[in-house]
Amino acid sequence: MKSSRPTIHLPFSFLLVAACVIALTLAPQSFAAPANAPNIVIILADDQGWGDLSIHGNTQLSTPSIDSLARDGVMLNRFFVCSVCAPTRAEFLTGRYHPRTGVRGVSTGQERMNTDEKTVADAFKAAGYATGAFGKWHNGSQWPYHPNARGFTEYYGFTSGHWGEYFDAPLEHNGQPVRGKGFITDDLTDHAMAFIEKNRKSPFLCYIALNTPHSPFCVPKSFWNRFKDKPIIQRGPDGEKETVDVTRAALAMCENIDWNVGRVLSKLDELKLRDNTIVIYFSDNGPNSFRFNGGMKGRKGSVDEGGLRVPFFIRWPGKFKAGTKVETICGAIDLLPTLTSLAGIERIGDKPIDGCDLTPLLKQVESPWPKRTIFSHQNGKVSARTQRYRLDDKGALFDMCADPDQKKNIAGDKADIAVMLSASIKQWRSEVLQDEKKDDRPYPVGYEEFPTTWLPARDGVAHGKVKRSSGAPNCSYFVNWTDLSDRITWDVEVHTAGRYEVTIHYTCKQGDEGSTIELSHGTSKAIGKVSPAWDPPLIKDQDVIARPQGESWLKEFRPLQLGTIDLQAGRALLTLRATEIKGSEVMHVRSVTLKLLK
Repeated sequence: MKSSRPTIHLPFSFLLVAACVIALTLAPQSFAAPANAPNIVIILADDQGWGDLSIHGNTQLSTPSIDSLARDGVMLNRFFVCSVCAPTRAEFLTGRYHPRTGVRGVSTGQERMNTDEKTVADAFKAAGYATGAFGKWHNGSQWPYHPNARGFTEYYGFTSGHWGEYFDAPLEHNGQPVRGKGFITDDLTDHAMAFIEKNRKSPFLCYIALNTPHSPFCVPKSFWNRFKDKPIIQRGPDGEKETVDVTRAALAMCENIDWNVGRVLSKLDELKLRDNTIVIYFSDNGPNSFRFNGGMKGRKGSVDEGGLRVPFFIRWPGKFKAGTKVETICGAIDLLPTLTSLAGIERIGDKPIDGCDLTPLLKQVESPWPKRTIFSHQNGKVSARTQRYRLDDKGALFDMCADPDQKKNIAGDKADIAVMLSASIKQWRSEVLQDEKKDDRPYPVGYEEFPTTWLPARDGVAHGKVKRSSGAPNCSYFVNWTDLSDRITWDVEVHTAGRYEVTIHYTCKQGDEGSTIELSHGTSKAIGKVSPAWDPPLIKDQDVIARPQGESWLKEFRPLQLGTIDLQAGRALLTLRATEIKGSEVMHVRSVTLKLLK
């Protein structure tokens, strides 16, 4: 297993090969899990800040189950992820900085992880583990980007980065659409616990990717009632920007997460798996609103400390000393090499990784630990974090030991360090961000091992007067289709030539039904009528506070069978247009699904 630990003292390319040598010497090198291989449970929260836990000083909520992981295990107190969701997931799954993996954003295809990347699940599956993922994937929807193609045999959840229904949510199970039951966090946890119980007699990797406290702000009333009238006293440095009801809702969602973490831990106890199970808990970025976060500067989307530093706890009874607190800087890129090392298995793939094996830190092994710099990138902005300093994206330098809130720029006083870190960022950019041209990857269609391909509105392009239902593409649908010149396209590449069944998920107002529509790909076409009318109400009874501006309200979309289409292998635009409009609007479109017929 190869790993890399960049420092600010040597050429970056050299460090890709040479760093982390000490840590790697402790990592077992085998291709199969030993008989006593540990189970792995990874719980990832979505948009939960470092300050959203009682163990980190937030007195406005109680998170005893999550806190217990720190009490009974190891707290990595300087753990850094990316500032938004999909990049963090890619770095955790691959051990590589997210631009290397093809992940450039959070929607419209930029969230996809290149198909030649190998994941932590690939490694554990190859070693004989049962592998399951439950929740928000956010690294690609179509095969071979889908979690079932990335090492996870079992998948239940949604592949988008943002979901608009949190109760009885429309989800998928191994590529097949299903309806969840109850609140989404509870439902995902139910399925994860069922997976654990089913595989209790063999080693398993269980990835629970929760999608809260990400907006919209929905939570069971039993949790909301604890907060709806509660005074919010603790504030962040931008307290005047804080929306108190958003804070209340986020904290209620965090308490719901804690309840579900407690259920997972109780299940491990019930099945007598506690001692041989490694449990990890962390979040994917800083808080999604202005609220208490330990005084740190920045929030989600920022490459300052508050947008990047998150909770991280890992428990392995008998192997890690309870109550250990590690102040050494670490990050999501370290999880793949660390977990494969702890389990005694070999990682899959030959791409160099950026992460380090943290085993010596977790086991408190007395050994030299080389200096390190962790780089953070978001929308062209890059900051660099060493053990003591952070150079921000504007070139300001902060002593994070003396000034953890980033209030005093010391670039003038510490010019040598500022220059050195600036050069390090420049080198990192040249090697990691060298290919920043427009993402030109098509959406793949038609694999025999995964015959149904879902093409959501998120991945389509609107032309003419057609527009999205909201500014956030992930959970949008197409509206305002009123003209014959309007159209919707998907840039697709057909893998297997053949006949495909076409389904469009739609709504259509009474009086607008009857329009003729055409789906074409090259010279092939499928033609049908928009019928019957189907105009369900928007689902507005789930949120406990007003839905943030720019997010869609959703509704129940109905499948419209458009017949079949013969698709030739290769790349071409899949185009949906109307040849006759009967009313004021053709329809609203949530997605197109293509199913390869045998």
